[in-house]
Amino acid sequence: MHYQYILFDLDGTITESGPGIMNSVRYAVQKMDFPALPEETLRKFVGPPLADSMQKYCGMSPEEAKKAITCYREYYTSKGIFENSLYPGVRDMLKTLKENGRVLALATSKPEVFAKQILEYFHIDTCFDVVCGASLDEKLVEKAAIITYALQSLGIDEAHKKDVLMVGDREHDVLGAKENGLDALGVLYGYGDLAELQHAGAAYIAQTAEEATDMILGKMPETADISSAKTQEIPV
Repeated sequence: MHYQYILFDLDGTITESGPGIMNSVRYAVQKMDFPALPEETLRKFVGPPLADSMQKYCGMSPEEAKKAITCYREYYTSKGIFENSLYPGVRDMLKTLKENGRVLALATSKPEVFAKQILEYFHIDTCFDVVCGASLDEKLVEKAAIITYALQSLGIDEAHKKDVLMVGDREHDVLGAKENGLDALGVLYGYGDLAELQHAGAAYIAQTAEEATDMILGKMPETADISSAKTQEIPV
């Protein structure tokens, strides 16, 4: 089997966006007069849809979560978006996959306008054939729907889903892929962990961007210790 189309999550997979997201959440929670959240809880906001996390971890109503997102964006659009960095090896991963003929797409629950701005900021926008993200009105935000949007943008029909692989760091990426009939590769360098990715049903798990690259291309690093991650090699 051969994966020709590779869908990537953004936060926790391409970029280490935690500082900006967590600072934006701190700002929003404080402005909404809700109790401050511990660091461990703030980390859980990286990746999943923001409204869901506001309700789950802050106890907000849907309407309060909507107001909190407005507050969040006050900070994020001016500061938080740039409190961000590429994960080690990611730039080379994208370059190598492109050089080996893979079609790359971004499938993120972050608003598409911000996702495009981030890719341009890090000068990796040209690596992606398609960029698909959430809408600012939160009507398109769930990961499964974003992945469907990406598949449609790439012109992938049911018969060719076997050629598509989703790469992400959280269970939402894996579950969203499964809802669309796709395999998923989980990465351990982001904000999820091994138990989360395995429980969600990731077909493959990589510990680094370099390892993910080699798995997608059908080879593994000679010195990689992958036993603890139960990593599988992707067949080609």
